[in-house]
Amino acid sequence: MSTSHVIIGDGIAGASAAETIREADPDASVTVLTDEGEALYNRILIKEFAKGKLPEAPISIHEPEWYDERDIDLQLNTHVTDIDPDAHEIQTHEGDTYEYDKLLVATGGTPAQVPVENSDADGIHHFWTFQDARGIREHADEADQGIIVGAGLLGIDLAAVCAAQEIDAKYLMRGNRWWRYALSEEGAEIIHEALEENGVEPVFESGVDHFEVDDDGHVTGAVDPDGNHYEGEWAGVAIGLDFNTEFLNGTGLELDDGVVVDEYMQTNVEDIYAAGDLTQFYDTILDSQAQNGAWGSAKEQGSVAGTNMVADAEEKEFRWVSSYSITHFDFPFLSFGHPTRGDDEAERKYSDSEWRRLAFEDGQLVGGVLIGDLSQQSAFKQLIREERQVADKKELLLEKEVDLEEVKAQTPAPAE
Repeated sequence: MSTSHVIIGDGIAGASAAETIREADPDASVTVLTDEGEALYNRILIKEFAKGKLPEAPISIHEPEWYDERDIDLQLNTHVTDIDPDAHEIQTHEGDTYEYDKLLVATGGTPAQVPVENSDADGIHHFWTFQDARGIREHADEADQGIIVGAGLLGIDLAAVCAAQEIDAKYLMRGNRWWRYALSEEGAEIIHEALEENGVEPVFESGVDHFEVDDDGHVTGAVDPDGNHYEGEWAGVAIGLDFNTEFLNGTGLELDDGVVVDEYMQTNVEDIYAAGDLTQFYDTILDSQAQNGAWGSAKEQGSVAGTNMVADAEEKEFRWVSSYSITHFDFPFLSFGHPTRGDDEAERKYSDSEWRRLAFEDGQLVGGVLIGDLSQQSAFKQLIREERQVADKKELLLEKEVDLEEVKAQTPAPAE
């Protein structure tokens, strides 16, 4: 009898799991349920589409025919409402029932709204799905002034949209710099100057007290907590994700700002796995639970989950050093590992557009940010994977060209 696999979510984690299962077990039943109206697309490239730099065609990764060719049953516009782990059954919004032997939850998240008045007004955009990108692009073509809220990696994508669409924008940040959890003022200043050169003005120690709207309910501006008013008929908000776990209530799954899984992507409930943005996974490098929403990380988690869902397969663990790049400016930007963690750090500025910061935890390198020169990323990722105690080797690690062999010679790898 063939094994029945059901995957909830057709992002890169769910699609990667489906492909892995099909390759490992040609006879398995594989069903993918997604509440989106289109098959897998490139979430990295939708920012370029929203900027007006790409047409729709290159964004898609899998057309429906891809699933047909692999005998994967793809169900679009399907919202899961309930899971019964004892019966191994799933209920959808239309009353359909799907039985499973193994289940993967890869539902990701939904952009969080700012908890202020008029946060759901027309003209206020969140940036997560392809449909979001279409709305952003369409409205940006008609807007002259904009407001951006959310001083993180997704917020700067919205800033880049404004720059590309020639919208005069104010970027409201609660702290004194962009991405203050990972960058010092010196590093962030490089980003601030680039934003200003592209017509986006950072406004520090600000935020949103409420949005203002016209008689038709369309946004016209924002007021910060100090009463300062900023005009804008276009607004972009990126303050994080609310993970799509409501349908998991009552299932017995351990939830903690997402779904808790071990290094095999297995939840605490038998035969249920999870992968992607919403996982609180056991990081074998950090020896603790962690979370990471990068594309590469989600793809690998899906592959690991798919491998472990196949009967009699050799167990595979998730061990990954993620990275996230920004390509909006004249210089490259890349974060790797867990740059917002740590109890120690080191940084150096090499030029007006070249800077490096490294984060350490319990003596190990755990993450960092590179601006301007990304050539050393492989060396840093290798040191993270090898769990070497390198916090006392900061001068070596801040050399423009890191001598990895010298660092290794002075920091033996942990014993197995």
